[in-house]
Amino acid sequence: MFVTEKNQKMKLLTTLIFSTLILSCFAQFSVGHTTITFNDPARSGGFGSGGGAGRQIQTEIYYPAATVGDNVPLATGTFPVIVFGHGFAMAWDAYQNIWQRYAAQGYVLAFPRTEGGLIPGPSHGDFGLDLSLVSQRMLALNTTSGSLFQGKLNGNAGIMGHSMGGGASMLAANGNTNIRTVIGLAPAETTPSAISAAAGVNVPSLIFSGSADGVTPPDVHHIPIFDALGSDCKTFVSITGGAHCYFANSNFNCDFGETTSSFGISISRAEQQTITYTLLDLWLDYTLRDDCTSYDQFIELSGGGNGFTAETTCIANPLPVINANGSLLSSSVTGTAYQWYLNGNLISGANGAQYNATANGAYTVVVTHENGCTTESAPFQLNALTLEETVAFTPVLSPVPTNGQMTIGNTKGIVKHVLVTDLSGKPQPFVLNEDMLDISNCSDGVYIIQINGSTFKVIKQGK
Repeated sequence: MFVTEKNQKMKLLTTLIFSTLILSCFAQFSVGHTTITFNDPARSGGFGSGGGAGRQIQTEIYYPAATVGDNVPLATGTFPVIVFGHGFAMAWDAYQNIWQRYAAQGYVLAFPRTEGGLIPGPSHGDFGLDLSLVSQRMLALNTTSGSLFQGKLNGNAGIMGHSMGGGASMLAANGNTNIRTVIGLAPAETTPSAISAAAGVNVPSLIFSGSADGVTPPDVHHIPIFDALGSDCKTFVSITGGAHCYFANSNFNCDFGETTSSFGISISRAEQQTITYTLLDLWLDYTLRDDCTSYDQFIELSGGGNGFTAETTCIANPLPVINANGSLLSSSVTGTAYQWYLNGNLISGANGAQYNATANGAYTVVVTHENGCTTESAPFQLNALTLEETVAFTPVLSPVPTNGQMTIGNTKGIVKHVLVTDLSGKPQPFVLNEDMLDISNCSDGVYIIQINGSTFKVIKQGK
């Protein structure tokens, strides 16, 4: 019986949705709460008091704790930070579903309470600045003596928001080097423009959209923001029949607005949140906890599933294959770092895309990709007899210095195993044709050439 890729994906999705439901019933941590008013001395206004002169940014913070309560100690461990922006005419308490789930899973969630009024209307620009400032101030608490969060934060932060807060999250993430991800739940276009700001967002980004959202129609708000994002890794999730307000708990202002504008909603609030959690759990674990297994699962689901469609520019981390030219082993995959192993044992100093083997056995290579995740090749068995015959002869190389073309002699017809590197050990291009070695494509300079286990230092000059 053959299992199709679609069936495999559906099986994974079913498993993850089941896990999502289990997590909602059995939390890892109790949820603690505290209130901190941060202050921006360069601005005025805000909400709250006690933060000092300037703009007051009262923030409700929910965190993993050993016991439920206000100002109780955090649980054992260190945790990432998520700063969350509320929607228009909505307060932080509409997002109890968010903080109860993710604080229980080991995230610290900070909800600024600014720009929550109807009259005068909220300032999107100030709200974006508030979200950015709170992300910085929260991380700083890790080293603040006497803080409840001293020594309890892992240094990773993300910004997430719903509706107006989703658009403001783009304003906050524009050029922000202190965060690891930005997430928009039905993000709204703002003034200044969230669409324009998205071009300056370079961190991994995730946008959720309800296909039946009439409050912030996807083709006017969510999709243009997604298209404008400057991130190399960005994902758009459209929940089929999903609503605008269902990302939050029931809220009178939001729900009333939706009854007058959204048509075709075909799923329940609980169903929409379950789909959201299934993908968001994986995304947060990868971006804020460096969990590469979660990344692989997220990518597997990014083609869409039961109840949603998705598109992504994030790519799966390819598995390297070892290619061999005699004893010269090469990784088929380009990465940011490499580590070679022989019979499962690390080879000290073997950290290049190529490795000139000196012993027989099973070789593997672990490649680190740009996103920090690693993949490992299948074992490659090198033929011992070839190595023994090859190194039995001492080759000669001429002319030296060279204009690029050289003759290899005294190999007695044995296949030659060649590696050309610069003085730092970086592999360089070459062409090997029987007894002729050509490094004409290398710049003038000094190179190290290894042939059948013998090493030559060669000066290349001219053509």
